Amino acid sequence: MSSPIPSRLTGKRAVITGASSGLGLEMARRFIAEGAEVLITGTSQEKVDRAVADLGPAATGQVTEVRNLADLDALADAAKARWGAIDILVANAGVGTFGPFDQIAEEAFDWQFDINVKGALFTVQKLAALLGEGGSVILTGSAVNAKGLGDGVVYFATKAAIRSLARSLSHALAPRGIRVNALSPGLVMTGFQERSGNAAEDLDAFGQLVVGMAPMARLGEQGEIASAAAFLASSDASYMTGADLVVDGGFMAV
Repeated sequence: MSSPIPSRLTGKRAVITGASSGLGLEMARRFIAEGAEVLITGTSQEKVDRAVADLGPAATGQVTEVRNLADLDALADAAKARWGAIDILVANAGVGTFGPFDQIAEEAFDWQFDINVKGALFTVQKLAALLGEGGSVILTGSAVNAKGLGDGVVYFATKAAIRSLARSLSHALAPRGIRVNALSPGLVMTGFQERSGNAAEDLDAFGQLVVGMAPMARLGEQGEIASAAAFLASSDASYMTGADLVVDGGFMAV
């Protein structure tokens, strides 16, 4: 029997970027289950509308391209108009492509750094004014932030940058009583992998490698990452800031 879902986020207001699908959508679902209202973003109106309909009346959505600072200004305006202030901000939007080092294109480099790093930084900058004492910022990283792989040079580097951002932003926002932490999932199957440009057989092989090396001998589930996000968002994590919560079945640690 599964444990009952706690109500740690009752009355909280959360903005989650990149939440029209995948882990972001699952985070939104968990936050709502714990009592929060959410404003989610995505880059497609159709996907945002579908996600909001799925999540129900506690959700609203906005099309936002996190590389575009005007879009982030509009997102901050929308959150302010809806609630006046927010309690939780999850900079979750992210992309990744993989392939040989000698085939990395400048466009692929710029695309990943613009969304994963620039997008995360300016998401926090533009919405931080809406956060108050006790606010929580979560940056979605990856367990590979401390790993190296020839076929993942750019993506891995962006996630190492996210880990660094969490440290520095935690220092910058600490005087206002705002916590900033990174959440670094291990391999969890979402639409992200399908959009990465890798062949299905390569993804299967990597999944088998992870399962073979992780002490828990399995891939993660989206709900497990979402529950970790809810923990970081809640007062249960009130003494955590600048940390990297790795949720990967032990793959990176052992």
